[in-house]
Amino acid sequence: MVESNINLSAEITLITAFQDADPMGVIYHGNYFRYFEEARRILMQKINYNYREMEASGYIWPIIDSYVKYVKAIPYNHEIRVTAVLSEWENRLRVDYMIFDAQTGQRMTKAYTRQVAVEIASKEMCFASPKVFIDRLEPYFVD
Repeated sequence: MVESNINLSAEITLITAFQDADPMGVIYHGNYFRYFEEARRILMQKINYNYREMEASGYIWPIIDSYVKYVKAIPYNHEIRVTAVLSEWENRLRVDYMIFDAQTGQRMTKAYTRQVAVEIASKEMCFASPKVFIDRLEPYFVD
């Protein structure tokens, strides 16, 4: 396969909930992953490869690595915009995330997750992304 760039991203906007906050009124750090997950879900939905479709294709995609840089605390009852951008896909799946203040555009968080394909039948990790996944990305390749 010839190396290509890809243009695939998703964005969600939400208002943070009281139950996601710690006693100081800011979003508990562990809850950020729920926001990332929702943006990643929309990203995968764009290519018709949601979790049920992954499973039906014979693969699961566990997260093997994650990173979060908490730039600015996010209070509850605050409107945020979460972006997810596919940045790696050939050997593993890397999704980069940013959380912005929806009103000011100020960046509040940046993060990424890495996932690998695991064949369900053999339980073996794949060292390259399966063809079924690459085929779903084809419309998003750019020169």
